[in-house]
Amino acid sequence: MSVITKKNEPVRVCVTGAAGQLAYSLLLNLARGVVFGEDTPVILQLLDINPGMESLNGVRMELEDSALPLLAGVVCTSDPEVAFTGAQAAIFLGAMPRRPGMERSDLLKANAKIFREQGEAMNRVASPDIKCVVVGNPANTNALILSKYAPRVPKENITALTRLDANRARNQIALRAGVSVDRTLDVLIWGNHSATQYPDVSHATIVCAETGARRPVSEVITDTEWLHGEFIETVQQRGAAILAARKLSSAMSAAKAVADHMRDWWMGSEREGELVSMAVPSDGSYGIAEGLIFSFPVRCPGGGKYEIVQGLEISDFSRGKLQKTEAELISERDEALACVAADSA
Repeated sequence: MSVITKKNEPVRVCVTGAAGQLAYSLLLNLARGVVFGEDTPVILQLLDINPGMESLNGVRMELEDSALPLLAGVVCTSDPEVAFTGAQAAIFLGAMPRRPGMERSDLLKANAKIFREQGEAMNRVASPDIKCVVVGNPANTNALILSKYAPRVPKENITALTRLDANRARNQIALRAGVSVDRTLDVLIWGNHSATQYPDVSHATIVCAETGARRPVSEVITDTEWLHGEFIETVQQRGAAILAARKLSSAMSAAKAVADHMRDWWMGSEREGELVSMAVPSDGSYGIAEGLIFSFPVRCPGGGKYEIVQGLEISDFSRGKLQKTEAELISERDEALACVAADSA
């Protein structure tokens, strides 16, 4: 005889850009207990622009037809005020993509307008403790603009996705070492989700299958030239390589990374004490300018908490990489804020 277990109260989850291909790969995981727990129903509050409403209605029908016991409701809307009402978690997939001939300043200006509008709506109607992850690029700077216009939300609750980059880096190390990816731990991403990001294995280890002992990556992969060159470049350029091969951006792997990010933040990392990568507001750790949304190594104990890991040794090589990606983020921040100021004038 089957037993119907008692479920928690539903979590309201807002997803922007919900008619897109990334959302199509993500929504099923949100609604089947992978992210918020196997005993936690979800209400999906799906936001897209007016031209996407017909497609979004098709997504709603597919979710309904999946007969998901944890799916407590689906809201489809083009109104941010409706999408963010009561939301306890938000995943920002939607953003203006860079089109041929578009200048960087045009991209930052367009996205600043989008994230200002969404931040203002979220500030008015969402749960004040809402947990946010920004995925739409430029993700770090979009998250910074979102935070500026949602002052009611704690700054530490607005993050950006670099878990995709970390997953890519882990797998490159696993392939090179000839081990399964679950045996590579504490591979880190510092900085911006861009070609300046720094994939760092200085503190990473590989677990021995027989003994469970951990060995530093540098002892298993002794080719320093590869670790400081091709490995970093492969991770930095992986999104572009996938786009060139598929003629579409990463969706399956990005959806997996979003689920990893939010699951660890919400429920805690699968391995206690594991270092994971999240772009979070800098508190000045490692000399990074305060307020930047910068990818750091963090620990996620669960309960919607994370903490930036302190005291990691930073080599001269690593310091140079951190400074380069920090400089890019400062430039993006200043340009985006100038765009917002000009638009408000």
